[in-house]
Amino acid sequence: MAVAELYTQYNRVWIPDPEEVWKSAEIAKDYRVGDKVLQLLLEDGTELDYCVNPESLPPLRNPDILVGENDLTALSYLHEPAVLHNLRIRFAESKLIYTYSGIILVAMNPYKQLPIYGDAIIHAYSGQNMGDMDPHIFAVAEEAYKQMARNNKNQSIIVSGESGAGKTVSARYAMRYFATVSKSSSKAHVEDKVLASNPITEAIGNAKTTRNDNSSRFGKYTEISFDDRNQIIGANMRTYLLEKSRVVFQSENERNYHIFYQLCASAQQSEFKHLKLGSAEEFNYTRMGGSTVIEGVNDGNDMVETQKTFILLGFKKDFQMDVFKILAAILHLGNVQITAVGNERSTVSEDDSHLKVFCELLGLESGKVAQWLCNRKIITTSETVVKPMTRPQAVNARDALAKKIYAHLFDFIVERINLALQFSGKQHTFIGVLDIYGFETFDVNSFEQFCINYANEKLQQQFNLHVFKLEQEEYMKEDIPWTLIDFYDNQPVIDLIEAKMGILELLDEECLLPHGTDENWLQKLYNNFINKNPSFEKPRMSNTSFIIQHFADKVEYKCEGFLEKNRDTVYDTLVEILKASKFHLCAKFFQENPVPPSPFGSAITIKSAKQIIKPNNKQFRTTVGNKFRSSLALLMETLNATTPHYVRCIKPNDEKLPFEFNSKRIVQQLRACGVLETIHISAQSYPSRWTYIEFYSRYGILMSKQELSFSDKKEVCKVVLHRLIQDSNQYQFGKTKIFFRAGQVAYLEKLRLDKLRQGCVVIQKHIRGWLQRKKFLRERQAALIIQQYFRGQQTVRKAITAAALKEAWAAIIIQKHCRGYLVRSLYQLIRVATITIQAYTRGLLARRRYRKMLEEHKAVILQKYARAWLARRRFQNIRRFVLNIQLTYRVQRLQKKLEDQNRENHGLVEKLTSLAAVRAGDMEKIQKLELELDRAAAHRHNYEEKGKRYKTAVEEKLAKLQKHNSELEQQKEQIQQKLQEQTEELKGKMDDLTKQLFDDVQKEERQRILLEKSFELKTQDYEKQIWSLKEEIKALKDEKMQLQHQVEEERVTSDGLKGEVARLTKQAKTISEFEKEIELLQAQKIDVEKHVQSQKREMREKMSEITKQLLESYDIEDVRNRLSVEDLEHLNEDGELWFAYEGLKKATRVLESHFQSQKDCYEKDIEALNFKVAHLSQEINHLQKLFREENDINESIRHEVTRLTSENMMIPDFKQQISELEKQKQDLEIRLNEQTENMKGKLEELSNQLNRNQEEEEMQRERTTEVQNEIHTKEKEKLMDKIQEMQEASEHSKKQFETESEVESRVRQEASRLTMENRDLEEELDMKDRLIKKLQDQVKTLTKTIEKANDVHLSSGPKEYLGMLEYKREDEAKLIQNLILDLKPRGVVVNMIPGLPAHILFMCVRYADSLNDANMLKSLMNSTINGIKQAVKEHLEDFEMLSFWLSNTCHFLNCLKQYSGEEEFMKHNSPHQNKNCLNNFDLSEYRQILSDVAIRIYHQFIIVMENNIQPIIVPGMLEYESLQGISGLKPTGFRKRSSSIDDTDAYTMTSLLQQLSYFYSTMCQNGLDPELVRQAVKQLFFLIGAVTLNSLFLRKDMCSCRKGMQIRCNISYLEEWLKDKNLQNSLAKETLEPLSQAAWLLQVKKTTDSDAKEIYERCTSLSTVQIIKILNSYTPIDDFEKRVTPSFVRKVQALLNSREDSSQLMLDTKYLFQVTFPFTPSPHALEMIQIPSSFKLGFLNRL
Repeated sequence: MAVAELYTQYNRVWIPDPEEVWKSAEIAKDYRVGDKVLQLLLEDGTELDYCVNPESLPPLRNPDILVGENDLTALSYLHEPAVLHNLRIRFAESKLIYTYSGIILVAMNPYKQLPIYGDAIIHAYSGQNMGDMDPHIFAVAEEAYKQMARNNKNQSIIVSGESGAGKTVSARYAMRYFATVSKSSSKAHVEDKVLASNPITEAIGNAKTTRNDNSSRFGKYTEISFDDRNQIIGANMRTYLLEKSRVVFQSENERNYHIFYQLCASAQQSEFKHLKLGSAEEFNYTRMGGSTVIEGVNDGNDMVETQKTFILLGFKKDFQMDVFKILAAILHLGNVQITAVGNERSTVSEDDSHLKVFCELLGLESGKVAQWLCNRKIITTSETVVKPMTRPQAVNARDALAKKIYAHLFDFIVERINLALQFSGKQHTFIGVLDIYGFETFDVNSFEQFCINYANEKLQQQFNLHVFKLEQEEYMKEDIPWTLIDFYDNQPVIDLIEAKMGILELLDEECLLPHGTDENWLQKLYNNFINKNPSFEKPRMSNTSFIIQHFADKVEYKCEGFLEKNRDTVYDTLVEILKASKFHLCAKFFQENPVPPSPFGSAITIKSAKQIIKPNNKQFRTTVGNKFRSSLALLMETLNATTPHYVRCIKPNDEKLPFEFNSKRIVQQLRACGVLETIHISAQSYPSRWTYIEFYSRYGILMSKQELSFSDKKEVCKVVLHRLIQDSNQYQFGKTKIFFRAGQVAYLEKLRLDKLRQGCVVIQKHIRGWLQRKKFLRERQAALIIQQYFRGQQTVRKAITAAALKEAWAAIIIQKHCRGYLVRSLYQLIRVATITIQAYTRGLLARRRYRKMLEEHKAVILQKYARAWLARRRFQNIRRFVLNIQLTYRVQRLQKKLEDQNRENHGLVEKLTSLAAVRAGDMEKIQKLELELDRAAAHRHNYEEKGKRYKTAVEEKLAKLQKHNSELEQQKEQIQQKLQEQTEELKGKMDDLTKQLFDDVQKEERQRILLEKSFELKTQDYEKQIWSLKEEIKALKDEKMQLQHQVEEERVTSDGLKGEVARLTKQAKTISEFEKEIELLQAQKIDVEKHVQSQKREMREKMSEITKQLLESYDIEDVRNRLSVEDLEHLNEDGELWFAYEGLKKATRVLESHFQSQKDCYEKDIEALNFKVAHLSQEINHLQKLFREENDINESIRHEVTRLTSENMMIPDFKQQISELEKQKQDLEIRLNEQTENMKGKLEELSNQLNRNQEEEEMQRERTTEVQNEIHTKEKEKLMDKIQEMQEASEHSKKQFETESEVESRVRQEASRLTMENRDLEEELDMKDRLIKKLQDQVKTLTKTIEKANDVHLSSGPKEYLGMLEYKREDEAKLIQNLILDLKPRGVVVNMIPGLPAHILFMCVRYADSLNDANMLKSLMNSTINGIKQAVKEHLEDFEMLSFWLSNTCHFLNCLKQYSGEEEFMKHNSPHQNKNCLNNFDLSEYRQILSDVAIRIYHQFIIVMENNIQPIIVPGMLEYESLQGISGLKPTGFRKRSSSIDDTDAYTMTSLLQQLSYFYSTMCQNGLDPELVRQAVKQLFFLIGAVTLNSLFLRKDMCSCRKGMQIRCNISYLEEWLKDKNLQNSLAKETLEPLSQAAWLLQVKKTTDSDAKEIYERCTSLSTVQIIKILNSYTPIDDFEKRVTPSFVRKVQALLNSREDSSQLMLDTKYLFQVTFPFTPSPHALEMIQIPSSFKLGFLNRL
């Protein structure tokens, strides 16, 4: 369609504006071709007639649905105002600083710290496609890293922008991303070193400018090298064009490089005192800008950080101090005072303090430096001339020297950093990060701006070619015809600068001339380029400037200083002085040695952009421009050999205000950084691209039913487009995408909006019609009702008169009184009848209740006394039985203990005799040692005497020598007067002699001292030997005492054992008697049962006779005739007939209670017998336990004896103690015999008492039966008397009886009921009889087993080792291999008890414990733990194996607790399980180790589950759309690519639920504890919620109302899954609360204050940062939705400011909840466990 057709009413356009650059306006009237004016309506409501030209209509505005897109290329209209508006919406309103523009990432500086750079954000972007997430520097870094890993091709990230736009920070974050995602496994921490290089380079290369507090004043290209595993192995850095002039000059409000201020801030520290520095205000080079402090920056702290990074890179303290010396020297050099001497000379005082410090620090001669700072040497062919310099020339020379030194220092530090980041291996690939200055234009532009803009021209050319190449690749990939796109080519400008006879070459040529000036060079430029090159112009009003038309803008350059800056010269004399420096580093800077070869073996030569070594010869001296051009060529060569990625940093305002949008400044930078050029290239052909699926989903509303019926969606899209857009040149069909020309997507959006608007109109029409009809019907009904009442009132008024009204009123009054009288009379009649009936009825009921209470009270009193007597008797019998059984068993147990102790005593006697013999040998050895000690003492005495003699001899010799010396001195005095000439010779000889003499004396003295020392050492040795012998004797005595104490303890224990044995033997004899008593009781019970049955039969017969007599005695007709109505009423009133009937029922109840009491007695007797049997079995268990304890005591005694025999010691009094023990043993035997006799007497007395008790019980039973018989006879007589009375009464009232049939039927019913109850009682008694017989059989079997247990010896009991598995020590490795390492979960999980391997291992542990073998048990436990660790290590990614061994480790840990013998773990054990407890060892330490192993397995288990489920979460929870009609697809621009039409392989919510079900079923199959399953599910749900929420934060396209509905639906699926698996109480649902609140926040209304308050109250699980992020990211899908206004966001933020929550945006997906392992006792009996043959454990034997 024609472009003019789009200029219709209600469409919007952009018109130029001097303030905002562009402003929006709405078309008020359709535009027609040929109109001169376009009628517009501005946003403020004013109308405007805008003059237009048909060839240049104002640019159209995109639909609101396309505003705020992540990618600018997704916009339908691609032009400058659309780009600017999109950036404003994202930056100022949505607070999003990153936006894509094709392959460029546009980064706006927020001037505020944002929580979007944490490790959680890095992990969220890692592995993601670039178009799937919101734009971010991490997304660009991930794309570069992914392409490097996938294609094995080098990558580059080019970061450019103005000063203060955030280039350095962006480059730093990119490098941090690489360091985080590619952590190396080595211990070198290369990543940390790469990141540590940034603070150093920023300290020496960054400074404060008017635009930026941390502006990089140099370009930097950092190559990060990777190995074949894509891990960082090293890095290399190249620098470009350091701004050296900043060292000596700073503009107002600017600073020098940071390192100078850091050094001055640390000047007072002791380590820097020798540098003699002060504050920054004291030095010329740091105070020029008048701003020495940056707000919010502490230079002292920064100095500490700089030193730390130096250390991290391996730079030692000496190196650091050398660097600081040079920096301090530069500051002192700047303070050197140069005074003018006349107009042509200058001088520097040698006493200048700063000059002295400068020379002292650099090791220079101050005189030479002072001389040549003010003079220069000119060398000609014939002579050398020294020419003095004026003060300005001298100052320039001084500053040039300072700049030169700093430049050398900068290059040297960069070189050393590269050496520190050097790597030994081979570089596989690299990623380069270029942080370079962007296009610059100032009021005054000089040589630095010229070089910077030249570099940007080269980068822009490379960028244009790369964008053109990508466009071509995209078209070829989609098989779309490629047409040549016309785009801006800046090659002419580049040729103007760098070609032959270009600006740089002319500048170098002028620099070579001795008298070359800036003006001459500028004149050459004018002559060569004016009117010859369109890119070069001459300013109209200036002869000292020139203009170059760059790609971004025209820039005017001042020629002043170009030659000086290009030469960058320092006078040779000063260089020679510095070469001769005593300070090695300073001298090294100016040496002429060649540069050593670079250690990096990459394909591209890596070297510093600025060479350190400068030849001295003028013709070989390269200029700055030439060096910059060569280094730039090397950079372009590197970039062309890599795949570039572009980051353009934009400065939103010059005031550094957070999120403040200055349209003018931003447009200027957009034009300068190439963003608009990218858009221009894209807009030339087909800028808008939709995948077929996106188009089908978005514009399905424009399709007809016939078109929608086609199965091929691709064909549907083609048919629809042919119908909607007639001009086929406006779009192209690719393989996977549809390409649209500019404006076509907006046209389709307009059609879609019109269709939706039309549909809305239809819906509104019908709804409004329905509402109007409803309103009409309601009004019509109201009108009819009003008419009805009105007409009725009129009719009444016409019909009714006054007379008629009076008559009617009189009739009503008469009716009222008449009706009242009738009702009152009827009421009184009914009331009298009711009161009479109530009186008779209440009297009858009260009499009945009284009689019943009287009878029941008497029965209760009788029952109370009878039951109390029976309970007392039963209790006494049970107590006697218990005491007797206890006595018998204790006697038997003690007797057996005594026999075993006797045997042990005999063994001890034999061993003690052997110990006596051994001790005799030891005494002989001690005597020998004492003899040796005596000999050593004698030897020592001899040595002492020899020493004394030697000492006296030496002293005598010394005395003689001294005497001889005095004689010689006397002779010397006598001869001295005569022979003066010979005295000197003799004196010399005497000196020699005396020296020799003293040497001999000293030698002898030293020998004497050595002898004394050796003698002292020997004596010390002998003393030590004597002391050790005494200690050994003392130890022997102590052990002797210990043995004596042990013997006494053994004697006491033997006494106790003998007493127990005697008591048990006595108790054992009474068991047979108790058994006889039990048999007698059973016989008596049988007799009682027979007696009861006979009584029951008699009672039945009597009852039948009574009923017969009662029925026969009544002659119904006779009674009816004789009884009158009054007599019958009287009879009924007195209740005699019913009283008789009640008596009959009472008799039956007494019988029933009697039978019930007998039944209770029998049941209690049976319970008593069962109690006795249980007590006997417990007593047997107790005896077995005592026997085991006795065995343990015996074993401990044996171990003690072996220990004593191993220690060769002896106790001399042992035989006497043994004899005493034998005597005590005999005494004990005598006492035992006496006690046994006493016990026999007592047992006889007990048996007699039992017989007497039995006789008494029989007598009492007989008495009770007699009493019961008497009661029965009395009751029978009473019944007979009542029956006779009834017969007599019936004879008197026979005639008057009229209701005989009712009485007869009642009596017959009652009689039949009684017979039925009797039959039920008989059946119950039969059942009880059978139960009694069954219990008697059980008692007999139990007594037999007890007898067998008593007959068999206790040590041979087979139950002692049930639940154990016997294995040999050599089979331990095979057990671990087969049961742990080779076991496959899938083969053994089905049809297997949970934790079977754990139970098998524990049964082996029990076997080792039963053997009391500590080494065996320790080896088994260590092997088991190591085996589990090895199995887990070999299957770190196998979920089923980890689940299996987590379950078995927990089961094994629970078994160790359950059978540990600790009370807290034994509460739920059965008695038999308590028998299986460990007896000899405490394995609590191993329980702790196993618990740690289980925690490690659990963490790995969670990691594997998270790794498996994490790729499914975002596609299933966010991207998949299961709800019909809520699709929100939008155009996605260049970054989003789709490879298929139907994305059938994508994950869905079903995939997520299936994965969860797989995890759950596997955990359940492996028998994992339910509590652990709940914890694992909770952890998984937390991950699902956190990953989904994090992705939502980073995906603006997902923040819509419809997506909130989809997320809520998906959460409900998860909740249903929890409910289906019965996991509601796992707290997993609570972990989804933040996600649920985020979904609610997307759906809720967001306009009014009440909405803001509701958001504040409801979103409690979301932090303030997260809520604001969602509100800012909210994106309408349709034009009907409204964006969240900034004012509403501010309201919510004001409410949320009171919260104190985290400032982190992302949730920590790596967070793990604390795991607790619940103790769940095993219900499985160990003795019942069978080992499957598939385990291959045939070498294990069940005991």
